[in-house]
Amino acid sequence: MFRTRIIPSKPVLILEGNEKNMVVTDLHIGFENSLTSNEIFIGKNTSINETIEDIVETIRIEKPDSVILLGDIKSNIKNISKNEWNDVPLFFEKIQNEANVIVIPGNHDSNIQKLISNKTIMTSSTGMILEDTLLTHGHTMPSENYSHVNKIIMGHVHPVYFNEESVLNGQRVWVSLKTDKQIIFPDKTGEIEITIIPSFNRYFFATQKRKYRKSISPIIERIKNISTARIVTLDGTIIGDESIIDKVL
Repeated sequence: MFRTRIIPSKPVLILEGNEKNMVVTDLHIGFENSLTSNEIFIGKNTSINETIEDIVETIRIEKPDSVILLGDIKSNIKNISKNEWNDVPLFFEKIQNEANVIVIPGNHDSNIQKLISNKTIMTSSTGMILEDTLLTHGHTMPSENYSHVNKIIMGHVHPVYFNEESVLNGQRVWVSLKTDKQIIFPDKTGEIEITIIPSFNRYFFATQKRKYRKSISPIIERIKNISTARIVTLDGTIIGDESIIDKVL
């Protein structure tokens, strides 16, 4: 069995067992293109340099055997932008100097194999299994092949707390859910735990709730009845339970 812990003030999950893994998700390297089109400028190379520095610093402190990237490393969905051609290989070069890297592709990671080295371990987009846990980006529905798992760790939905009357409005949060396993795997019974990791990209925040009501994750969309939930800020403060889930997902 491995144990999980979050790093205070960082959207980073540590899995500790026979090996130590550091999990991050939703880097969206190259996202500046979409900001520039809306006349928002954050400075050349600002985001990629911050991302590399933050992750390298955390690796040097935690000393994991591997870094697991849980999808959406790049930002463009169908194409590879000029920024991504430059920044994604640079990112992998710097990170692989510190630890092994495992990539679980997300829905934004088409053609990412053109940007990574042969040292990178790349899994199927359906995810990978560690003991009784499925690590997946979250944009696909797990198959019955994974029905033996008791936990799912995912990203994809960028959980953010929405409450205009709160000083925490627009802040990234961790979400831990428990629900009936049968909802995800119809042939199974019992309970399954789902952990949603916040986006690593610090510029992904909001102050107004998304206008759409339907979740962009088929996993989350299936969950109508949540047994329990825990909503936690990046600094580790528990701010709510299942009663405020509609303010997060």
